[in-house]
Amino acid sequence: MLTSKQRAYLRGIASKYETIFQIGKGGVNEAMCRDIGEALRKRELIKLRVLENSGYTAREAAEEISASTESEIVQIIGSKIVLFRRNPKDPVIEGIPKAK
Repeated sequence: MLTSKQRAYLRGIASKYETIFQIGKGGVNEAMCRDIGEALRKRELIKLRVLENSGYTAREAAEEISASTESEIVQIIGSKIVLFRRNPKDPVIEGIPKAK
């Protein structure tokens, strides 16, 4: 579980990131979740976008993806989602505030 300080720190980093996944009319499926999980393993923090024709709201898609990839929802703004999952073996993002 992320604290508000950790979330704020990760939001600041994610603001500079490009969207690397789009959820379209195919919706959220197992193959997409597997690819998102692999991207989270390599990057730890990713940004996604939910297209209007997907049939999902950003919140619904974020909850389904985070549950299947065991990641944390950092932020949902409009149609954009930011997810985070720490890589315990090879951390990529440094300087995340410690949880109390």
